[in-house]
Amino acid sequence: MPMEMSNGTIAQGFILEGFPAVQHLGKVLFLVHLLAYLAALAGNVVIVSITCADSRLHTPMYFFLSIFSFLECSCVTAVIPKLLVIFLLGKQKISFVACFIQAFVFVFLGAVAFLLLAVMSLDRYVAICNPLHYPTIMNLRTCFLLVTACFAVSFSLIAGPVVKFSQSSFCGPHVIPHFFCDFGPLLHLSCSDTRSFETLAFVLTLCILLTSLIVTIIAYSNIVVTIMHLPSAKERQKAFSTCSSHFIVLSLMYGSCVFIYMKPKQTNRLVSNKEAALVNTVVTPLLNPVVYTLRNKQVHQALKKTICRMKISR
Repeated sequence: MPMEMSNGTIAQGFILEGFPAVQHLGKVLFLVHLLAYLAALAGNVVIVSITCADSRLHTPMYFFLSIFSFLECSCVTAVIPKLLVIFLLGKQKISFVACFIQAFVFVFLGAVAFLLLAVMSLDRYVAICNPLHYPTIMNLRTCFLLVTACFAVSFSLIAGPVVKFSQSSFCGPHVIPHFFCDFGPLLHLSCSDTRSFETLAFVLTLCILLTSLIVTIIAYSNIVVTIMHLPSAKERQKAFSTCSSHFIVLSLMYGSCVFIYMKPKQTNRLVSNKEAALVNTVVTPLLNPVVYTLRNKQVHQALKKTICRMKISR
């Protein structure tokens, strides 16, 4: 809903600045980002599809991976289509409602993804450090409960502050120095006292990232110790290979998000945040399917099986 400005007039929305320095290359950038968007969607949809279709992939690890791929599809779809419109048509305006929905969806899905990465780390910990009890501990019910908890915790932490912040007043000019609505840039357009929200947002971000990171570090520390005690080099290599993809994705996500969000004050760094946000919203969803399938023999076999089925059905 429209927000009242300090002079009593009603603002109709925000203007997304995008990338003004390269806006003259709009059509070229549109094509590049469209191809990246479609590739990211296709790759993650393939992971979800083959996980559902192939019974050999009906395991906790691939269940969590398919949920993660779904989150990646949703997150990139929340951001990139508007960027494509900016590049192609130059339409930079976005309504208040659409802006806050986009900001909420992006932050909410991001929080779920980080908590899910922690859950995936625990899954690898149980599988490698306690393999005999793995089928009992990580059963279907436990997997569903863990995923539901990720969504529920993220929603409960984020929804309240976002609704409260949406009731703030915003002063002109309503230009957001970003290519999508994010709460960092929005804070600097508010006429209201946002210190409490800014502190709360920083604390919540710190809690989500640190909780996920601490769980991951503890899990992988135990994994490394366990692997180093395996008797043969072949067993150690196999164990490391099951964790390497997850570790690469962790590095990409933590690196970009810590750079963007783990700063109480962002006034002088909004421009550099755009590039880091591109990594988080375009590059990471594009690379995730490649990283998770490149060295995964089970996924390769499932893909070949699916392709063969498609050829036969023709």
